[in-house]
This record gives sequence, C-alpha cells and structure tokens, in this order.
Amino acid sequence: MQSVIRLEHHELPRQWYNLAADLPTAPLPPLGPDGSPVNPAQLAAIFPMSIIEQEVSSERYIDIPEEVLALLARWRPSPLHRAYGLEAALGTPARIYYKNESVSPAGSHKPNSAIPQAWYNKQAGIKRLTTETGAGQWGSALALASALVGLECKVYMVKSSYEQKPYRKHMMGVWGATCIPSPSDTTKAGREVLAKDPDSPGSLGIAISEAVEACVTDPTGQTRYALGSVLNHVMLHQTIIGLEARKQLAKVGESHPDLVIACVGGGSNFAGLAFPFVRDKINGAQIEIIPVEPTSCPSLTRGKFLYDLGDMTGMTPLLPMHSLGHEFVPPRLHAGGLRYHGMSPLVSQAAVEGLLSPKALPQLECFEAAVQFARTEGIIVAPETSHAVAQVIREAKQAKEEGKEKVILFGLSGHGMLDLGGYASYFAGELEDYEMPASILAQGLASADKFPKAEARSSGRWPAKAGAR
Repeated sequence: MQSVIRLEHHELPRQWYNLAADLPTAPLPPLGPDGSPVNPAQLAAIFPMSIIEQEVSSERYIDIPEEVLALLARWRPSPLHRAYGLEAALGTPARIYYKNESVSPAGSHKPNSAIPQAWYNKQAGIKRLTTETGAGQWGSALALASALVGLECKVYMVKSSYEQKPYRKHMMGVWGATCIPSPSDTTKAGREVLAKDPDSPGSLGIAISEAVEACVTDPTGQTRYALGSVLNHVMLHQTIIGLEARKQLAKVGESHPDLVIACVGGGSNFAGLAFPFVRDKINGAQIEIIPVEPTSCPSLTRGKFLYDLGDMTGMTPLLPMHSLGHEFVPPRLHAGGLRYHGMSPLVSQAAVEGLLSPKALPQLECFEAAVQFARTEGIIVAPETSHAVAQVIREAKQAKEEGKEKVILFGLSGHGMLDLGGYASYFAGELEDYEMPASILAQGLASADKFPKAEARSSGRWPAKAGAR
C-alpha cells in the first residue's frame, strides 16, 4: 500500500494559479475612504509594485521566480498521504488523502506566501517588514522568510494567542524577528484600544491596524507591510498546494477528488488547496468543496457579504467579503488562526457563486477528531487543522452509511506541536463549545452599516448551499 505520494523536484509547479481569471462573476473592487475603487498607486505605501501587480492581475497563471522556487524547494513539493489508519478506524469505503503542509520549517502552509513576499520586498530595496499574526503561524513564517532573504521583521501577535502559545514568539525570536502582543502601546491604534479595554484579548483586525500603522509611519520609508491571508496575491502564492496535490492524485490513478476540505479563517490555506479544484468544478468536474470554520467565528456561514474594513481602525481599504464586522472581537478559542472577522474576497465570491459548501463546527468535536487522527495517523495537527479533520470524519461516516466509495482530499495546514496547551485543556475538560449569540453578531455587523453596500453578484450556475453546523 502506497501511503505517501511524492513528487520529484522537477515536478514542482513553476507557476501559481489565479482564480480571478476564471470566476464566472468578477469580484467587486476594493474601495478607498471616498468610496472610489482603489488604484495601484494607493497601495504603494504598504506593498512593492510587484506584489500590487499580482494583487490586481487577471492572468490565469503567473510565473514563480527561480530564486523563489529555490527557497521553496527546501521543503517542497510537500507529501500527499493516504490516511489508511483513519480509514480503517472509521470502517469507511472512502479513500482519504491529506496534503501535509506541516513539513515546512515553520510547521505550516504559511511560508508558501511569506517566502515570495519577502523576496519581492528585498528586490524592491525594502529593509524591514511589519505584519500581524493570530496563532503565530504567519508571524513565524514571515520571520523565517525575512531571515532567509535578509530583512528585519516586526510582528504584532494577537494577545490571547501570544499568551496561549508562547513558543510561537520564541520561534520568531530565533529567526531574528521582534514579536509584540497586540493591542500594544507602541502604536496609536493599540493605545486607543487599550484605553477602552485594558484587558482586550486582541483580534487580527486590531493587529493589522498596528502593523499597517508601524509601516506607514516609518520616517525612513524603507518599511513595507506583509499580509498572511485574505488578499488576492496571498491566495495566489498558496495555490502551489493544490497544484501539487493534483499531480499527486494523478500518480495513484485518482482523476479528481469527490470532496475537497480545508479549514478557513481568512482563506489562505483553504484557497491554496481548493482553488485549482474550484477551476475544475467551474469546468464541469463534480466536486464538493468545503471550507470549515469555527462556530465561534463563522464569517462564511453566518456573516454577511458586504464592504468592510480589513482592520479595526480603518488603515486598510474596504473589501467586498463575508464579514462579522471589523469591530468583532472573537472569544479566546484555541484555533487562534481562525479568529479573523472577514473572509478573502476571492473565497467570498466563490461562495456567492455557490461553488463552495461552507460548514461551521464546534471546538470540542474538532479536538476529538484531532485526537482520533493522531492515534490513527500519528500526526498531532494544529487546532485550526482539526476543523478539516472533523469534517472529513463526518463525510467518511456518511460515505459508510451510503455505501459509497468517495475520494476525500483535505489540507493538513500545520502541526500542533506548539499547541499542546490546547490539547491539555481539552483533556482536562477546560474547553467548551461556543456559538456566537445573534446579538453579538448583530453588534459586529452594525459597524459596517456606514460603508457602501456590496451587491452579491452571481452567475447563478451553481445554486448556493447553506452552511450546516
């Protein structure tokens, strides 16, 4: 039985895939403070022009620079595994495959975009990068990338995760980055939040505000901002995951999966695995594509599609996306990377089209699934990844009930070796499920009432499916 499917170095994809070229209905444009579409020049203060060109591109494929490929090749292509142990434990006729992104030096999929972003900034003569991070995976990935190309790096980490996951900040320190708990007193945005709530657990929206402010207020003009999710260029860089997975499935005679499943917060891991298969679905393949989020931060399944800020204080453009409202502050759940209030515009538009079937799952079911996966497959997954595992188990059990041989592909976005505190809390019975009250949702969404309205435009080719919890 071939349990690991590998690609040779020469089979590494040499181009990224851009879903914007194939969506039946083009996403709405980001808007500036005056309500007009943002033009590339307005983004130059935070991104190098090479990144801006990728952000606004409608080209289907974009070449990966040879220097970036050389850096990615330190761990890529990543392996595809057949989950024989989990299949046997579930007694399912489904064939379960997982794309293992935990093999990167930072332990997650995040370096797939951190490496090119750092490289493009270095080529543009930039000296330092600022960013935010939730669970710490993106922050550690950008710290790694900055060290490899020779940049300084400052990371604002959501305070609740900074406290829950101290080893992530230590990883950043080893790679030479500075990690600051957010909200902090180092920026105007952070001080304003602390003045209102000195015990604020923080949010990605707050941390983004701090990181962008630190970038644009640098008097030397040699600092730029790097983002780990949400924007189009990040989705683009991550598609190397799905492009590799396509080749690996073909090696074992699987024409395409019946289901593609990945956890989703801002969209990077999900898009990376799923977007190449979304294109296949657009072109007629019968594939169900499932982004899985927490019930405590359910932007796709309970949020609204609207124009909203990507951050807390208005440092970013207005984005057309599914959102819980930019002032939404999620609870201190252990899946810190799935705590963002909004969703990638490209993922959002794919959902509007009905190309996706979003689900939201409770925390305890996800940890239970992660434990079963560890005891059958051997890998301790990140709490974020556990959401994908839990949905896979649901689908595999359904396949057993129906007696159907389904091919399930899911994204193992990162390992949980630095998240063992969450597992300890689970075994101690200290975790509980949390479903966001309607009143909190309404309060969060009200923060976007003052912005221009976003009309959810769809081709109508794929009837949208409601998210099931």
